[in-house]
Amino acid sequence: MATVRDSQQLQDQAAALRRELTELLGSRLGDDPRLAEDVDRRINQLLIGAGNGAPPPRDNGLAALIGLGDEAVAELGEARLPSGVEQYDETVASERILAIADLYYLYQHERLGVFRVVRKLEELFRAGTLRLSSGTGAYGLYRFDRREVLRYTRQDRAAAYRRAFGYGTLPAPTGGRPNRDFHPLFAGFNEEVAAFWRDKRISDVIRERAYDPSYGSIAVVRRAGLDLRNNLKFASYGHINVLRVEVMALLEEAMTLLGSADIRDQFGADNAWDVIEEVLTRYFRETLSTSLRQRMAVAGRQLLRWVAEPHILQSNRTQFEALLLEVAEYAEEWVTSAGALGVSTSRRRRPPALPWDARRGQARTVRAPVG
Repeated sequence: MATVRDSQQLQDQAAALRRELTELLGSRLGDDPRLAEDVDRRINQLLIGAGNGAPPPRDNGLAALIGLGDEAVAELGEARLPSGVEQYDETVASERILAIADLYYLYQHERLGVFRVVRKLEELFRAGTLRLSSGTGAYGLYRFDRREVLRYTRQDRAAAYRRAFGYGTLPAPTGGRPNRDFHPLFAGFNEEVAAFWRDKRISDVIRERAYDPSYGSIAVVRRAGLDLRNNLKFASYGHINVLRVEVMALLEEAMTLLGSADIRDQFGADNAWDVIEEVLTRYFRETLSTSLRQRMAVAGRQLLRWVAEPHILQSNRTQFEALLLEVAEYAEEWVTSAGALGVSTSRRRRPPALPWDARRGQARTVRAPVG
């Protein structure tokens, strides 16, 4: 049973050990920053092991503290001091977050207009204004239309996007609520990952040993990723998993249909994406964002898949950087595409430098924005 005095002594001994090791290793810590991380991690493990002592008494030491019974303590230093409670569980079932990743991929394709284009072709096919009769495209339009009664409807998909991401204007399903926090958290995580690797590229250039860990903060990236993952923990329950399986198959069917030879010939297109853009410009008079949305879909899905895995819990800097490298370019690409579409919630963490006031010949103080 750890007492107040034992706890204080343990912390003082750990601090003394850190000082002794720092003096003993000396310049080696500067030559190899990873050595300091290893020392710190080992001491923390020793502290955790020392805190796992005998099980607490049934009354958690209350009687001894207030002076009742044979085990009453004579002074406060002999009283039992718990080491703390179990840490918050940061683990999340990867299956649910992976489903959210696919749903985000589907949302971006729905947003760029894949399903609207197919519905417009169905309308034109029924009206007889498309020169289609018995080709693969014509038969595909017929089957796509006949199967609609068996699938999740457009309103069902919109309600799922609203509940999972807060996107759209339709209300969430009865009893649910829109996840309005998703987009700021997701954009913030992507920006932190992109900023981390920008810092790393700069540090690789200016340092003598480019293989050393960079000066970017992994704590900021980890915190942004954990906030995002905890937000999705409660937004990923329900029918999200089965809905994304069905709609992913629907998206594949739609792209195969749009890429059929007879439909491509109707619009002089080379592939399914050309058909989509031709229909959107000809019948919907839309400004095209096909490339931007499609790249956001690919990059966003990869980023959410990375968050679904336990990589974000890695505290070792070198290992964390190696794992984060997988999504470094995806984060940069997502931030760039979102900025071009005007849907990024970019926030500047700090000014890069103090603005220079030439009239005063000194650095001008930057006032923090109100609110």
